[in-house]
Amino acid sequence: METLRVDRSANGVVTLTLDRPEKKNAMNMAMFNELLAVFREVNDSLVDRVLVITGAGDAFCSGADLGDRGNDTRPPLARLRWAADIALALHRIPKPVIAKVNGVAAGAGLNLALGCDLIVASETARFSEIFARRGLTIDFGGSWLLPRLIGMHRAKELAFFADIISAKEAAELGLVNRVVPAAQLDAFVDDWAARLAAGPPIALSMTKRLITNSFAMSMDEALEAEGMAQSVNSGTEDAPEAIRAFLEKREPRFKGR
Repeated sequence: METLRVDRSANGVVTLTLDRPEKKNAMNMAMFNELLAVFREVNDSLVDRVLVITGAGDAFCSGADLGDRGNDTRPPLARLRWAADIALALHRIPKPVIAKVNGVAAGAGLNLALGCDLIVASETARFSEIFARRGLTIDFGGSWLLPRLIGMHRAKELAFFADIISAKEAAELGLVNRVVPAAQLDAFVDDWAARLAAGPPIALSMTKRLITNSFAMSMDEALEAEGMAQSVNSGTEDAPEAIRAFLEKREPRFKGR
């Protein structure tokens, strides 16, 4: 690919690296197209179990590359609806997705990270909903993701002022799951990814969907959805394998079927 590196490990972990370090991994038209292709590929794969998204060099993603629109002559609304399809493709991946934030994550780059299920940041990472500084409104799903993560008023504060915050501040707000020293970032994410890849794929997929959809459900609806998901899990090979592994005092070997 022109703007991405995709590496697959034997245990089902896919590492997607945004690879435009000279532009702090800003997303141009080529990258948007390639992201959509990778998200759909991971979604459909029978062997990919976990997706890790990170950036090359000293940045995660500085947002959209406003100076590189390639040959795209579509009006702004049509172009942004197309970009929305990419954010939705990430949102719909049924497998755990980890953002490994090694540097700046700004604008659409921050919202790319927020669209993941888990965010691990190095101590040197920085975050900003930078849009207002560019005379723009928040996009790439940020208006939906941000208030669900940190609440309405804090979301408005980040979006209105477009301040750049540290990894420590992001953790205090609840934007990220963990902040680790830069030298430990790879090892920490590798451990999380390996643990998730070894987990029960169907159960994790359904847990992800239940939690993601929870804000749109009543308690009654959530309990019904839980019951339906648990019924599916009970019919898989993974549930009895987990019981056998527990009784035999060994780690389970989940197959995702």
